[in-house]
Amino acid sequence: MKWEKKNIPPELVKSLAVKYGCDLLTASILARRGHTQGEEIQYFLEESPQYLRNPFELPGMEDAVDRILAAKEEGEKVLVFGDRDVDGITSTALVTGFLSRLGMDVSWRLPMGDEPYGLSLRAVEDFAASYGTLIITVDCGISNIAEIQRAGALGVDVIVTDHHNPQEEIPPALAIVNPKLPGSAYPFRDLAGCGVAYKLVSALRFALKSHLYGQAMCLLNIRPINEAYVIEIAKMRNLAVVDRLVETLIPGMVEIGATRLPAFLEGQQILAWDAPLQKKTAAHIFGRGIDIQMLDIAGEIGKEIPQAAGKSLLRIKELSRIARYAERELTELDVFINLFGSFARRREKLFTAEDPSDLQLAALGTIADIMPLRDENRIIVRRGLASLMEKARPGLSDLLFKLDLAGRRLSTTDLSWYLCPAINAAGRMGSPDKAVALLLAEDPAERERLASALVTMNEDRKKLGGDIWTIVEPLARENLETYGGKLAFAYGDAIYRGVTGIMANRLVGCFKVPALVVSFGEDIATGSLRSIKGYDLRSLLTQCADLFLDWGGHNYAAGFSMEKPKWPLFLERLKNAAAAMELGAGEEEERVLIDAELPQDYLTPDIFKVVDRFEPYGEENDPLIFMARGLKVSEISFMGKTEAKHVKLILNTGKHKWPAVYWQAAERVKRDFDLEDKVDLVFTLSRNWFNGMETPQLVITDLRRS
Repeated sequence: MKWEKKNIPPELVKSLAVKYGCDLLTASILARRGHTQGEEIQYFLEESPQYLRNPFELPGMEDAVDRILAAKEEGEKVLVFGDRDVDGITSTALVTGFLSRLGMDVSWRLPMGDEPYGLSLRAVEDFAASYGTLIITVDCGISNIAEIQRAGALGVDVIVTDHHNPQEEIPPALAIVNPKLPGSAYPFRDLAGCGVAYKLVSALRFALKSHLYGQAMCLLNIRPINEAYVIEIAKMRNLAVVDRLVETLIPGMVEIGATRLPAFLEGQQILAWDAPLQKKTAAHIFGRGIDIQMLDIAGEIGKEIPQAAGKSLLRIKELSRIARYAERELTELDVFINLFGSFARRREKLFTAEDPSDLQLAALGTIADIMPLRDENRIIVRRGLASLMEKARPGLSDLLFKLDLAGRRLSTTDLSWYLCPAINAAGRMGSPDKAVALLLAEDPAERERLASALVTMNEDRKKLGGDIWTIVEPLARENLETYGGKLAFAYGDAIYRGVTGIMANRLVGCFKVPALVVSFGEDIATGSLRSIKGYDLRSLLTQCADLFLDWGGHNYAAGFSMEKPKWPLFLERLKNAAAAMELGAGEEEERVLIDAELPQDYLTPDIFKVVDRFEPYGEENDPLIFMARGLKVSEISFMGKTEAKHVKLILNTGKHKWPAVYWQAAERVKRDFDLEDKVDLVFTLSRNWFNGMETPQLVITDLRRS
């Protein structure tokens, strides 16, 4: 194994530490991982919900909110339609629960048994027949063109909230809320479906609580620059900037009517910081006959944010935490915008007692759907995890107890290995309704019954997966040569549809190439694809798109359904597509990328402060890998249920003794290291939970004699 530690300039590390107020070790890890831009770094160093992006920046959000509020006002019948996986289940529970608490007539539905992914014609027609008028899709809908057309014909409006890649044709929905929609200006594309659902609920809370919803207003600031003045105006709607105007003017050189100001300000409420000074400056520029009506908001903001009281925008900028993360030099207007947003969120109490509970669901959906743990996903998962440990919401608390996870520190690993699979099992075994019912049930006895059912289904799913792997793996190995060694492919009647995704994922791990597993129903073939880094599945799927009844997903995880008579043509296309696949050359030697070398003095339990700062770990944010030199092997013991394959060590730094585990390393004892040896090692840090006790430990990746 090749150890690699990227060289980074010491001056870069020092500048990051000073600018962002972090320690040198944290700064060095950020730099080594390529995080040197302020907007990236803020999501590692900050966790306040104020850093979550404004939901109204998502396309279609205000239209969606208006339609849902109209449905509430008119007492309309609403259906929330989701997907059968964890992301879809949590999204369904999140939106349904919120609308139900508003007193709306809301029901929910998911694909059951062998029903295809996404909104179905049957669901649309059943809902229309029961006099329903509004469908909200969650974690699906972006590819359901025919179904949404049918809904329109039946007088049913559809709001699509989704995060999957749109296809060329966009469905004719009343509103589509999807960060990946063509033309979307939302700064972060990779929200989970449940992340989008949480944004919808947040936007609805804002609309219901704040008198600012839908209001047109401008923030205005005038500042001197040399002999001229810069007039900056931001047009705001729902706390989001929708337009900007900048005019640089020399006093007495132009009348206000000859500028763009009158048209831009028409019909707007104008807010200013220190309005008397702003009016005086405007009169200096345009003459005393000009009076721009503006409201001084500085006093109100100062009451809510005492740090800002009595200070100029320039001084506030110097003190601002948000300003330190900006890559460009912020203007006084930028500071005003941030201040006004913080003021409104505090005064209106927009982050409610319900938000932490909702973030538990959003965190689960984000982790289960393997979304990148960067940008605001980090805050969603971090806050959701913290809330889950502090007070798990009903349903999740029952499941945590059943899985023996209650009352302990939880990590993304615990959620992805234990909690998410238990929820996912309901969908894989054809009964996703049981998982949604668990998350929405008010009766403790009902939750107890449903939690037990999910645990049982998960055990059944594990056994079924083990049985089907014995079918899938040989088929894929046999087909590998047929597809040029570039695609692991298995299909047949004996493959249960609910585990095709799991099987495809295992094939990727086994053969290190993209994988496709297809289950045959009576009339329909349903497939799941998983990919390796660097190969986008869309390039394969688009070549067969005309054969599918439905298809979609992400760049590295996707699925489709098709009529079985088209199967021979699909096989022919697939061979041609596989032949053209460019996967890149594999590495000759396995590499491990080291985040930091730790002196032995650093190897104390305090190092977890740095480890925890980089939580949550997962997609695009692997656990920190450290290197240390010259640790003494004080104890060696062997582990393994039937065969001693693993090693447990005690490593001595002189000041502290660390328990360590080294998987699959029994044969290396005596040969590569032994008792009393001093060793260099590459490792991650973890907490081992056993018999109610938490013990810090090293998990060794590789080890050598010093």
